[in-house]
Amino acid sequence: MSRKVIFEDLGRIRYREAWDYQEKLFDAVIRDKLDKREEKNQYLLFCEHEHVYTIGKSGNRQNLLIARSVCESKQIDLHEIDRGGDITYHGPGQLVVYPIIDLEAFHIGIKKYISLLEDVVIATLREYNIEGEKDEKAMGVWIDPAHPAKARKICAIGVRASRFVTMHGLALNVNSDLSYFNYINPCGFTDRGVTSLGKELGREIDLSEVSFRMKHHFHHLFGMVFS
Repeated sequence: MSRKVIFEDLGRIRYREAWDYQEKLFDAVIRDKLDKREEKNQYLLFCEHEHVYTIGKSGNRQNLLIARSVCESKQIDLHEIDRGGDITYHGPGQLVVYPIIDLEAFHIGIKKYISLLEDVVIATLREYNIEGEKDEKAMGVWIDPAHPAKARKICAIGVRASRFVTMHGLALNVNSDLSYFNYINPCGFTDRGVTSLGKELGREIDLSEVSFRMKHHFHHLFGMVFS
């Protein structure tokens, strides 16, 4: 099966619009798979979102620390969605990535897929001399996860898969306004912090440069061929 993937940069887009677009592509990939088409489209979407909190299927609404009315007054969208994981934040300055691919075309299962997503982020961070790490107890990419007082999350991951076709994905804090995380328990954690590439380096980072490097690592680690 082909590893050809259509790459799209959606730019700045509201979460609901991107979610609807994902669903459309996701349904098309599954339909092509069920029809056993030899050549089926797969997708890798990059974007930024306007301020939004999303709560996954296993999420606890109590991890949102402000009322819905406060979200509205601060112009923060709120969506309960069909990915795994708890609550997270997306917003300007964050690189959000949605792979909509058939894992069978890549000869991997869901556990390996999530591990590879983490590897892509870790490889991207390494280009900025930042050591991102995995944590067996918590999906995503962390800095200093072995030291509870210093552990901080730089990338959240939450996915959905049906018939081995994926959607949703990862969110890497690049130049994110981290104050928006103060209104939630990110991913359900109350004892760990969050960080960004910009905060770690003490300067603003070119988001397009991060996107370029991350796309390269998707090609290298997944073997994606872009069209």
